[in-house]
Order: sequence, then C-alpha cells, then structure tokens
Amino acid sequence: MPRILYIEDNADNRMLVRRVLMASSTAFEVIEAEDAITGIAMAQANPPDLILMDLSMPEMDGLTATQHIRTIPILSHVPIVALTANAMHGDRDRTLNAGCDGYISKPIDIDRFPEEILNYVRSTK
Repeated sequence: MPRILYIEDNADNRMLVRRVLMASSTAFEVIEAEDAITGIAMAQANPPDLILMDLSMPEMDGLTATQHIRTIPILSHVPIVALTANAMHGDRDRTLNAGCDGYISKPIDIDRFPEEILNYVRSTK
C-alpha cells in the first residue's frame, strides 16, 4: 500500500485529496501535514513512498521545503510532486528546478488523479 504524505495548509484540499485517493481502486495510506516544517519531520520519522507538496504555504513555502528535503539522505529517493494552483508560465519549471519530480495543477482531475500518483510511486521503484 503506497504511503502518501500530503503537505498542505488548506484543510479542504487535504480532505479532497484524501477522499479521492482512498476511494480509488488502489489502497493508499494518506498522511497529512498542515505545514512544511511538520511535514519534513513526519517524512524523516517515517519516509513515505511519495510526498505531495503544496507550494503556497505560510512560514515555509513548498519550493523551500522541497529543497530542504532533497538535502536529507533518508529522503533523497522519495518522489515529490507539486500539487498547486500556481499555473503561471514558468511555475512548472521552477518546481522541477527546486527538486520536485512532478507537477499537478489544481483543481485536480479526480478521475485521473489516483493513477497519476501511482505512476509517480512506480517510477521510483
């Protein structure tokens, strides 16, 4: 069962992602953090199979958090996928340059989302 850590400050977004993934035909375990600092600590304590990262969070944004995670040896293999409403020209390149392995824009396509996440998990195994 793939363990997904979703780092997102918006509770409604966390609930939607959790419900979509848990209702899919693949059994996902979804763990949530409401800020980047908590999410990084959770990932270090028990590395997930994939991290979904919101980019716009207070205190530490998702790009900074991603760059920090990439310096932690135990997490170096964990794929990080930006899940963000930032869909301006150049945002995708900025996320990939910061160390993200993928980019999914909000609003998510609830029919395709579970398979997209599973594909990212499989790409590192």
